[in-house]
Amino acid sequence: MGDEPYYIDKISDYIESNVLAEDEKGFNQMVLYGRDVTVEEVISHAKRFPMMAERQVVIIKEAQDLSRTIEKLTSYIENPQPTTLLVVNYKYKKIDKRKALYKAINKIGVVYESKKLYDNQVPDWIRRVLTPKGYQITPKASQMLVEFLGTDLNKINNELEKLQIILPKNSEITPDVIEENIGISKDYNNFELRKAIGARNDSKVFKIANHFAENPKDNPMVVTVSLLFNFFSQLLQLHGLNDKSPRNVASVLRVNPYFVNEYLDAIRHFPMRKVSQIIGDLRTFDLKSKGVNSTAVPQGDLLKELLVRILR
Repeated sequence: MGDEPYYIDKISDYIESNVLAEDEKGFNQMVLYGRDVTVEEVISHAKRFPMMAERQVVIIKEAQDLSRTIEKLTSYIENPQPTTLLVVNYKYKKIDKRKALYKAINKIGVVYESKKLYDNQVPDWIRRVLTPKGYQITPKASQMLVEFLGTDLNKINNELEKLQIILPKNSEITPDVIEENIGISKDYNNFELRKAIGARNDSKVFKIANHFAENPKDNPMVVTVSLLFNFFSQLLQLHGLNDKSPRNVASVLRVNPYFVNEYLDAIRHFPMRKVSQIIGDLRTFDLKSKGVNSTAVPQGDLLKELLVRILR
């Protein structure tokens, strides 16, 4: 169960592929979907005996669709069929740990809670996925993937698998590879915008802003504002640190040590009072971009106005 479906799918797919031999699956493996069955039907299937095999496997996918009635499963869990392996995939939410069902499952089975990763944890996850398969990735390339795809591990994994088909083993995935094969610009993205702002490179900032204005669907302002808000919140936190050694900065801000110098450079350009003012501006423009207290101003123009306020 949990907010991150990637690991729920991985575990369930592994069980589906490996617990029974191929010649046992026809009679002894059943995959059901929460929207198509009732809890009573699940219990009925789980109580069956296996045919010419030691066990049967019953997998319930999208079990969150049974959320209103799933507590009825408690009666079966308290007296389960020993030869049945029952797998319940409860995605995007959690079964209430205070109720009887969770306590019953946790007593006799295994509960795996799949939590969403934070933005700063995903680049390391990408590296850990690629390394055993014989691939490397640069910090900038992994950051581009995170900023373009967010923290959706399934989406990121799909793109990584495409790259592994294209690239030979022992290849390094670089920003150029990402741009050429996934379509994320290595020069005009939120990562480069943040870096240019931190360095107060005004000309580059507005080149990127113009690109965003010309391609608003690929570069929604709400995403840009959110990422900038996170960046300046980190700068505010950095200003308050007594120990600004690279190791401590990386640990406290939860950023890759590769990027620490960019943050240290940024606080030289943006004193604490300025950072506080920028955070206020970001809140204001976030509301404006959503139509609050604002006329129908194009998103690109709003972004440019915001960037002027940040850099002036």
